[in-house]
Amino acid sequence: MKNPRRVERLCHVTGALLVLSGLVHLLVFAVDGGPWYGPVSWRKPVTFGLSFGLTLIALTRVTSYLRTAPRTRAALLLVLAVDCVVEVGGITLQAWRRVPSHLNMETPFDTAVSMTLAVGGGVLVVLLSVFAAASFRRRPTGPAGMPLAVRSGFAILLSALASGAAMIARGVVLTRTGHQEAAYHSTAPLKPLHGVSVHAVLVLPLLARALSRTSWSERTRWRIVAAATGCYAAAVAGAAVWAVLTY
Repeated sequence: MKNPRRVERLCHVTGALLVLSGLVHLLVFAVDGGPWYGPVSWRKPVTFGLSFGLTLIALTRVTSYLRTAPRTRAALLLVLAVDCVVEVGGITLQAWRRVPSHLNMETPFDTAVSMTLAVGGGVLVVLLSVFAAASFRRRPTGPAGMPLAVRSGFAILLSALASGAAMIARGVVLTRTGHQEAAYHSTAPLKPLHGVSVHAVLVLPLLARALSRTSWSERTRWRIVAAATGCYAAAVAGAAVWAVLTY
C-alpha cells in the first residue's frame, strides 16, 4: 500500500478495532469473571487492546508532525499496524486458551506464541526508536507547544520501551533457569513505570492540539505544555523509584 493517506486510514481503522476488542473483552470479563490480575486473566486482552489501539491511532496522528518522507512514514506505520495486530492477537488467543501469553514455554505452541510476542516487541522498539530519532533530528511542525510535546512524548516513550525490554529479559532468564512462576511475578515492579510512560506520546500532543483551539497566546500555550511535560516526567520518575524499591 503506497498511498500515505490510505495507510493513515487503515491505521485509524485498525486502532479503532483494537480498542473495540479491548472493550468487548471487558464485557467478557464482566460476564465470565475470574481474576483481574495474574498471568491468566481477561485483563490482558482488555488493557493491551485498549493500549495498542489508542497508541496506534495517536502515533498515526503524531508522526504527521515529523519531518520525514511521506512514503517512509507510511511504510513504518503499516509495519506498526501489523505488529500491533500480532501482539494483541497473540495475547487474546492465549487468554481464550486460559494460558499465560508471555514467558510461557510449557508447550511448543505456547513457546511459539511467546517468542512471536517477544519478536513483535523488538520490532516495536525499533519502529518507535526510529520515530523518536526523527523527532529530535529535525524540529517537528505544529502549533505552539507541539514540537515540545512530540519530542517529550517520544523521549518518555523510550523509557517505556526500556522497561518493557527489562521485563521480558528478566522473565526469560527466570524461565530458562526453571523458575516459571517467579518469571510471571517478576514483571510486577516495572508495570507502573511501563504503563505510565507508554502513553506520554498520546497525552502531551493531545494537550498541545487542544490548546491550539483556544485564544491564549503562543507563549501561554507553550508554558502549559512545558508544565504538563514536567508533571508527566515527575510521574515517570516516581514510578521508576517505585520499581527500584520493589524490584
